[in-house]
Amino acid sequence: MISSTEWLVTVAVLGAVIVADLILAIVRRHKETTPREALSWTLFYVVAAIAFGYFLPQWAPAEYRKEFIAGWLTEYSLSVDNLFVFIILLATLKIKKESQQLVLLYGILIAIVLRVILIFLGVALVSRFTWVFFFFGAFLIFTAYKLVNEKENVEEEESKLVVFMRKRGFSNFAIALVALGITDLIFALDSIPAILGLTTSSYVVITANIFALMGLRQLYFLLQGLMDRLIHLSRGLAFILAFIGVKMVLHALHSIGVHVPEISLELSLAVIITTLTVTAITSLYATRGGSGKEKI
Repeated sequence: MISSTEWLVTVAVLGAVIVADLILAIVRRHKETTPREALSWTLFYVVAAIAFGYFLPQWAPAEYRKEFIAGWLTEYSLSVDNLFVFIILLATLKIKKESQQLVLLYGILIAIVLRVILIFLGVALVSRFTWVFFFFGAFLIFTAYKLVNEKENVEEEESKLVVFMRKRGFSNFAIALVALGITDLIFALDSIPAILGLTTSSYVVITANIFALMGLRQLYFLLQGLMDRLIHLSRGLAFILAFIGVKMVLHALHSIGVHVPEISLELSLAVIITTLTVTAITSLYATRGGSGKEKI
């Protein structure tokens, strides 16, 4: 439903933004990002994503608006969880704050390329084989079950990677870059099936992912101080993944003729927004003393 011209214009505009961000990161590579600057750029990318979703029906089907917003919110919230691993990783490798801008941006560019490849593969599968919805749905439910311990597992895999690369003479910068790419690939195996449970449009999936990833560099610096306070984030994300997993299974059953209720996109969007809001409020309330530990 999206013409070649619309694809080209979208890619050109998003590519221009990414290039501008790369140039800015290179120019400011010797300067630390202040909380005020990080907040300003984070708001810019959030507003840009919302504006893109709002105006999307001007050149695409009307239902793409809700699909994009739901998909972007899901990918963005999962990316926040991903950022916490980034924070731990860069702190462990003792990457200078002045160098973190470039490491993060290069890592995000690698992530975009990897995700685009995985997205086209995923869309091709769900478009041709109904049973893939059963597989992805079950996978998301299982992922939700183990999400609480996911950071520990990822960190353990990364520590082995760090030791392996250090023995071969890699610099901390190179190790961080490779580790960020691998980390995002691991997280993408969860996030891409999740958004495919909301839409099968490759255009919506790709743009939602790019918008979710573009502002991560600034969000990283903004969240460093909140890392220990969002203690309920994993539980909220686990609920969202489980919900989308159930939605995919119900959709698969319905597509093979089994009469089961289907979950509407409107309900999905409401559940995602409500879960993220409740997660943020309860986390900040539980850690209102600033200790990062839940109050009894």
